[in-house]
Amino acid sequence: MHIDDFSYHLPEHLIAQQPVEPRDACRLLVLPRYNGTCQHTVFSQLHQYLQPGDRLVFNNTEVIPARVYAHKSTGGKVELFFLEKIDRESWKALVSPGRRVPEGTLLILDDNPGITFRVNAAVAKGERSVMIEKAPVGETLETVMSHYGHVPLPHYINREDTVADRETYQTVYAAVPGAVAAPTAGLHFTEPLFDRLREMGVRFSTITLHVGIGTFRPVKVDDPRKHEMHEERFRLSAEAVDEIERTRAAGGRIIAVGTTVVRVLEHCFAVNGRLLPQQGTTKIMILPPYEFGVVNGLITNFHLPRSTLIMLVSAFSERERVLTAYKEAVASSYRFYSYGDAMLII
Repeated sequence: MHIDDFSYHLPEHLIAQQPVEPRDACRLLVLPRYNGTCQHTVFSQLHQYLQPGDRLVFNNTEVIPARVYAHKSTGGKVELFFLEKIDRESWKALVSPGRRVPEGTLLILDDNPGITFRVNAAVAKGERSVMIEKAPVGETLETVMSHYGHVPLPHYINREDTVADRETYQTVYAAVPGAVAAPTAGLHFTEPLFDRLREMGVRFSTITLHVGIGTFRPVKVDDPRKHEMHEERFRLSAEAVDEIERTRAAGGRIIAVGTTVVRVLEHCFAVNGRLLPQQGTTKIMILPPYEFGVVNGLITNFHLPRSTLIMLVSAFSERERVLTAYKEAVASSYRFYSYGDAMLII
């Protein structure tokens, strides 16, 4: 296995910079998991490929406005990218440029000089502890991010975030704040589509996985099996386990909405040999060949070449089939990555 086994050519103009509106108007490439040819449709027609008794499993994490701009008293610009809460006062954050911000540095919020931060010691490789030094009564890091933070759009979206991104880079069912990247397969769902699916007997469950900065981390080793995954926090509830197991017992299919859902369900199954309620962290990396224990279908966007995400998708079907489908998507001018079009493998 070599990293180049998961490569493909993508013209730059196919990297989507803006979402399609309405959400379910994006294109959908349907790839049979084992044999057959691709079909092309639009996401609003998803119901045509599902059956009564199927269960869609969603990741209900909510993207936080994690990017905050500040400056030193000398005027030097600094970006704070908040990742995870440490305690009541501190968060883990990426500080850029980190080399110019020694421990103890005070930073002034660009949009409100009455709020300052203190950058403390490193808590992990490349990550610092950051706390509020001064702020109006009642302000916390969470409220500062809510008021002044920016949507952490992926680096390949070559523009600054806008107010509209706070809505469009968020699923309509987001409920648990904590992610720094959207579970993008879910961006295409709308309330009318949910209604249509309910009416035909498709059921829904949710898990939570807070997508971390590691989702953008490139694989830099030739052998992907040597890549070190970042841990991400998840929760699989007793209610979700019961719903999924009842669906499986009745012969229904479990269809994961996004690779994050796949990772939670397969991690939990691998730990116990069956699904049990649990919460914690996962760093599962799914590479071909892989025997899936829970998931029967997958809705996903089109992923970066050589990424852990395209490796997972390749494990779910077959690498050659997936890459052939990607070539067909490129030839058909599908829009790629977070704000792009979608794929259903079933």
